[in-house]
Amino acid sequence: MQFKTLPLLALAGYAAAQSNNTLNATLASNPDLSNLTTFLGTNPALVQALSSAQNITILAPSNQAFNELANSSAGLALASDPGLVTALLQYHVLNGTYSAAQITNTSVFIPTLLTNSSYTNVTGGQVVEAVLIGNDTTFYSGLLQNATVSTADVNFTGGVIHIIDSVLTLPLTVTDTALAANLTSLYGAVNATDLISTVNETPDLTIFAPSNEAFQAIGSALANLSTTDLASILAYHVVNGTVGYSSGLENGTTLQTLNGANLTITIDGNGTVFVNAAEVVTPNVLVANGVVHIIDNVLSPNATEGPAPSATEGTPAFTGASSVSDVPFTSGQPTPTTQVNPTSAGAGPASTAVSSSTSGAAVPMRTGAVGAVQAAALFGVPAAVLMGY
Repeated sequence: MQFKTLPLLALAGYAAAQSNNTLNATLASNPDLSNLTTFLGTNPALVQALSSAQNITILAPSNQAFNELANSSAGLALASDPGLVTALLQYHVLNGTYSAAQITNTSVFIPTLLTNSSYTNVTGGQVVEAVLIGNDTTFYSGLLQNATVSTADVNFTGGVIHIIDSVLTLPLTVTDTALAANLTSLYGAVNATDLISTVNETPDLTIFAPSNEAFQAIGSALANLSTTDLASILAYHVVNGTVGYSSGLENGTTLQTLNGANLTITIDGNGTVFVNAAEVVTPNVLVANGVVHIIDNVLSPNATEGPAPSATEGTPAFTGASSVSDVPFTSGQPTPTTQVNPTSAGAGPASTAVSSSTSGAAVPMRTGAVGAVQAAALFGVPAAVLMGY
């Protein structure tokens, strides 16, 4: 893929730099950002806005990062979609000035300038996760893709630039992310209840997503569920109107779900997070309209107790159920075309293993406008009382 060359110096309003620290001058003086200047040159309006902005942080992909993007399927998608280009660039601009020293080993979730409702349904702007892992300042984006800062704290008049080693990935829809994370049981269950548009389009969701193994472990309890009962179970995994990143989940926090019942967060002495008695095994998977936390058991509104004091893993909520050989709800479902970054539960604040991200899968998505009342109705809430297992 080739991007049309349009040097920043040729853009309207940039004929002359007023100081050596303007954005234009700072980018032009760094040879490792020449591809970024060309890429920005495709969007003069954004460049003008950034040049006059104050108190921002730009995550600037290196030349190598852009070369890798250009040779990927995501790069081909960008070449034919100017709106996607703009969204991707906005996602690389943080709302606020953050030096590398401010990023610690406790994850923070920083809003970006990406607020376009065609690409995000997160109030205040789609976020990136920032965390220090070892000596590396790391930013996580969609599909748990990570970008590491190679050159930090390049100052300019409007804020600071960090050069990163890969292009960020726009968070995808819930269902596309579920497929990429091999949550095919969840995808199939959502599809079976005709809730795909609801989970993809409702703003500001927190979803606790059971793994395939979690569904398989209670397969006997799922076999004869009505669509209404299945929808009610799914609704109990969804918190509407609150994007609950791990940094905002505290021990004892109670969250009301679309089912109408409450979930309770427990954090043990080792920092392990439980939702009722299910363990969060992969937290903070950013999606277009919120965040997904992968859990090791299916939740039930009839079993709301927390984990045992010495629990090292989650406890099944459907105690009378037995496992099945076939993974439920997966028959006939799509095959994922991409995958989340490799993860390792408990590997650090982000519970993600650092690995090289090579392409930045900036796949376009479209969001809608399903409100809370509509979402509750579509999930069948209030739903029939579930049978007790």
